[in-house]
Amino acid sequence: MEEAKSELYKEVESALNEIRPYLQADGGDIELLDVSEDYVVTVRLQGSCYGCPMSLQTLKGGVEVAIKRVVPQIIEVVAID
Repeated sequence: MEEAKSELYKEVESALNEIRPYLQADGGDIELLDVSEDYVVTVRLQGSCYGCPMSLQTLKGGVEVAIKRVVPQIIEVVAID
């Protein structure tokens, strides 16, 4: 089971690496914190992304879409402070 979670974590991190340059171009970044057993990804927005009025749109319309494209079994992406 741990090996499967490790592989899933790597796939999600790979998806984040595809969109990370766009976040960094605006002075932000994103950190992968967890991929739960029920396929919920937890991230932390950093830099200018943290607290930005558009952060929810970035999270759901950008980050979540990018992750689900690479890892379709992911149910949701949530951000914590």
